[in-house]
Amino acid sequence: MSTIKDYKCLLASTSTLHKDVYLGYLLPELEILFAGVDEVLFIPYARPSGITHETYTKKANEAFKKIGKTCVGLHTFNQPIEAIKKAKGIFTGGGNSFVLLNELYKYNLIKTLQKSLAYGTPYLGTSAGSNICGLSIKTTNDMPIVYPPSFDALGVIPFQINPHYQDTNSDSIHMGETRETRIKEFLAYNDEIVLGLREGSWLQLEKNAITLKGNLTARLFYKNAIEEVTSGFNFNLLKLHK
Repeated sequence: MSTIKDYKCLLASTSTLHKDVYLGYLLPELEILFAGVDEVLFIPYARPSGITHETYTKKANEAFKKIGKTCVGLHTFNQPIEAIKKAKGIFTGGGNSFVLLNELYKYNLIKTLQKSLAYGTPYLGTSAGSNICGLSIKTTNDMPIVYPPSFDALGVIPFQINPHYQDTNSDSIHMGETRETRIKEFLAYNDEIVLGLREGSWLQLEKNAITLKGNLTARLFYKNAIEEVTSGFNFNLLKLHK
């Protein structure tokens, strides 16, 4: 596993739990993550339709106001690269991972984001915003409604994420592919490790540690094996399994 730099990130499977408000379950963690940060730069690029960047930013802002923070949308800056360089905290929301990654490539933001996060800028990702922190977005659940120049993502963590992971339900009448089947299909052609991250779980990156947080287990898919890991698992130990 490659060496983590000075990351300070929270990568969540989802922004909203059933019967909860937007970011509600994460707010105590966000107070810690963004301690000392008054203004958070919000990247709204993942929403493909039905909601404008302005509306999406307003939604994020309403949540962050509860912990005394303000969100400002990246789309409002004429020089988004400079905005990321100057940001004291960054949040990338969910939506479509292909749309999000395409926009990051379009505005030449990949390297700038990589450098900002590596230098310790506090970062929150939810769903697609977490997915782009893996090696690639190839294990997203989203439809490829646009075609980014590359599927390669930020590589903040040295494995793949499958957010919103759902376990196989033997009582379901749905006869299509399960999430497990699709991940195994990915591994038939790829050698990366894939993390199935269940709703209400997140990864905490703190300097040299990558830790599973939340009350649920997560599912690690290797080329020829599956492992359940409990909250508190240190992903730096993955090198022992490869």
